[in-house]
Amino acid sequence: MRVEVTDNTARERYEAIVDGELAGFAQYQLRDGEITIYHTEVDPRYEGQGVGSQLVHMALDDIADRGLELVPLCPFVAAYVRRHADEYLDLVPARMREKVHARS
Repeated sequence: MRVEVTDNTARERYEAIVDGELAGFAQYQLRDGEITIYHTEVDPRYEGQGVGSQLVHMALDDIADRGLELVPLCPFVAAYVRRHADEYLDLVPARMREKVHARS
């Protein structure tokens, strides 16, 4: 399955598109160099197929490329960062890293 992820700035969310259809999104707020992702949702038709993980992976790569800091309030995003700490924990502001990394 090919997942295309785009940043829909008008709706403040990263969107996962599969076969031309919205399959999921990660809602965010961008302020002062920090992007807070507070909700991620995948359409039930695409659950369990890796859409959410691909969405978060591509969103975090974009965030890194843009030099933003990530505040992962969404539990799914925080868990993804924890599982891939070597790649993404440094996106999290230093004041939050220990809490994000230690959360279970």
